[in-house]
Amino acid sequence: MTRHTFATHPFLLGFEQLDRLVERSAKTGSEGYPPYNIEQSGENAYRITLAVAGFREDELSITLEDRQLMIRGRQSDDDDESRVYLHRGIASRAFQRSFVLAEGVEIAGAVLENGLLHIDLRRAVPKPTVRRIEIGRA
Repeated sequence: MTRHTFATHPFLLGFEQLDRLVERSAKTGSEGYPPYNIEQSGENAYRITLAVAGFREDELSITLEDRQLMIRGRQSDDDDESRVYLHRGIASRAFQRSFVLAEGVEIAGAVLENGLLHIDLRRAVPKPTVRRIEIGRA
């Protein structure tokens, strides 16, 4: 008996790209900073929320390259030299968090509100098409 993997199953033609997406998403890392939520906000709408307390808009960047959504944060060290900490328990480290988006998912917008970065996503619903294939003679 032959065991088929997901991408090599004979009924799933053209899904080789999905194996690469799964591999790429596994490499994104499992670091827990910053914490995030993913919620479905509508039938074809999603929202990613990251807890980025202490970051300003100009210290955050959101990019999309080849269906990989990348969120980066880097706080400036402007006022750290003038402060004397007796205890420093609030992290001010740089971060990078990435998400692989499915084909057809687009970024609708992003907003920073009360220390939470909300990124809204929308899936474009393709129109169903039926095409008749003519059978030729050999």
